[in-house]
Amino acid sequence: MTAVKLRRLLPDPGSVTAEQALDGLALGDLAPANRPYVVVNMVATADGAAAVGDHTAPISNTADRELFHELRTHVDAVLVGAGTVRTERYGRLVRDPQRRARRVARGLAADPLAIVASHRLRLTPDLPLLADQHSRVVVVTASDAELPECAAQVSYLRAPADEEVDLGAMLTRLHSEYGIRSVLCEGGPNLNASLLPAGLIDELFLSIAPTLAGSSGSLSIVNRAPLAHPIALELICLLESQGQLFARYALRPKVIV
Repeated sequence: MTAVKLRRLLPDPGSVTAEQALDGLALGDLAPANRPYVVVNMVATADGAAAVGDHTAPISNTADRELFHELRTHVDAVLVGAGTVRTERYGRLVRDPQRRARRVARGLAADPLAIVASHRLRLTPDLPLLADQHSRVVVVTASDAELPECAAQVSYLRAPADEEVDLGAMLTRLHSEYGIRSVLCEGGPNLNASLLPAGLIDELFLSIAPTLAGSSGSLSIVNRAPLAHPIALELICLLESQGQLFARYALRPKVIV
């Protein structure tokens, strides 16, 4: 299949593929001492909806999907909420053999670790991700239950009894117990809204669709996260394809008052 070309607007104008646009993205090298480096990748309409009809497909395009899958080749793990796993029918995270080969060439495992955040463990073994024998899945949960037997290799990170899941503590454990240095979070909005106030998001990759969703749209990408002040973003890179914009932002500790 011919690689989709994107127009790079910043920092260096030109035409690039998704692979070229993300070349050299050594996120693990940026990890703090006690947790992985966390980047969030989301798509939204121009009026801020993270989905239309509960799905992201209506606001995605070919370039968006190329960048989505290419980002997965640069991280140790992919973090996603259980609701998104169910709605989007997640399967094997890196299906393309060439992308898996690129991961290995970068010193990563052929398949990233899948981390699923599920408070009540409402996951069924027929989900494509759990039915895939190649997938390694860590379930972050407050439940003491276990999933029925499935093809994927499943382990658990549990919150202490009678406590809510502390995502910061879980990321620290993923760093120390699993050697995870970089995490790509793919949402959904409720998961992002838990990470953001805790200062656990380092970068945002945001695809902005040339679409107005109005009342057909869903939550924003951070679902009204409880922030004391807006958080400043620093634009690192900006791409465009068929009117869809692809921005990479760094989150900065300073705030906009």
